[in-house]
Amino acid sequence: MRSSWTRFEVWLAEHWPEGLAGLNPPATDEQIAGLQEAMGITLPEDYVACLKIHNGQNPDAGGLFDGSEFLSTDEILAQWTVWKGLLDGGDFAGIHSDPSSGVRNDWWNARWIPFTHNGGGDHLCLDLAPDTSGSAGQVITMWHDSGERELAAPNFGSWFTSYTKRVFSGDFVYSDEYGGLIDRNDA
Repeated sequence: MRSSWTRFEVWLAEHWPEGLAGLNPPATDEQIAGLQEAMGITLPEDYVACLKIHNGQNPDAGGLFDGSEFLSTDEILAQWTVWKGLLDGGDFAGIHSDPSSGVRNDWWNARWIPFTHNGGGDHLCLDLAPDTSGSAGQVITMWHDSGERELAAPNFGSWFTSYTKRVFSGDFVYSDEYGGLIDRNDA
């Protein structure tokens, strides 16, 4: 994780220094433990390693991950709490998603841990409750107004490596208009 972040930080320094400056310092063991305790989960090791490098980003820094904010431990809990409240309130009773293989057909699941947010209710999540053909810790999409639940990667480490490779190859670029990194076809 450290080597991938180091390469990404070098790229950011050259192409989007404000984005680099917007990254938070490492999460403490106490912050990570508090997050896990509040949600009743254990985060995957590769994601914990990421948080120990950068505890997300400043919410005003712009979208680091395809136009979406990289959530800090506090923001993860805030987003998760909103969704958990809706779930506990019965808002998703009888509603199912249209998932990729390996992903449950829930509309939302309390063991889906958001690590990005696009400002409109959409997330990339760590799926800690996969369907029988999935694997715990896989990365999935979660759209607030669409039933698609796509499998984005088998784990956070492979998702992050793939994303940064696409940044380095020019598939993602900084956009002043969008205030962050976006797909070059959308720029």
